[in-house]
Amino acid sequence: MAIKATIYKIKLEINDCDRDYFQNHELTISCHPSETEQRMMVRVVAFALYASENLSFTKGLCADDEPELWEKNLCSEIELWISLGQVEEKQIRKSLGRSKQVVIFTYAGNKSNIWWGKNKSQFEKMKNLTIINIKPEHIDAVQELVSRNMHLQCTIQDGTLWLGHSKQTVHIEPEVWLGRIV
Repeated sequence: MAIKATIYKIKLEINDCDRDYFQNHELTISCHPSETEQRMMVRVVAFALYASENLSFTKGLCADDEPELWEKNLCSEIELWISLGQVEEKQIRKSLGRSKQVVIFTYAGNKSNIWWGKNKSQFEKMKNLTIINIKPEHIDAVQELVSRNMHLQCTIQDGTLWLGHSKQTVHIEPEVWLGRIV
């Protein structure tokens, strides 16, 4: 018998002072059995940083040809493609061909640093690509916020993110390796 995904319900209040975006979102996230809670929370951080009414989670790990999040316009064209991990250059080029903007979130510490060092010169030649690194200690701290039903508040100012609930707040400073947080 196959292990089923775990479903998480999140009420996310976003106060993004950098973009003048102040909204509440009710999210349902399916955490694949092979996905860690840390990775799932990186998806939540990515959502918070790029939140919009049209940003949505995809099938993610269950679909090879989809990112973790995307934003589509009214014509179903992909405006924003957000992937996680150390994505291969070939896949990034393919993603750039399918969308207007691609954002990659890395979060694996030294593995991310090695991946970036190996690919930096090629990535710098690509237009409409942003690469953001989240330090492992920030991911570990964010994991402490996890529960099946979460009510999280998020404040973003000067590129820094505070994410928390009534008992705890985590401070995250995303490292922008390429491009910029929009």
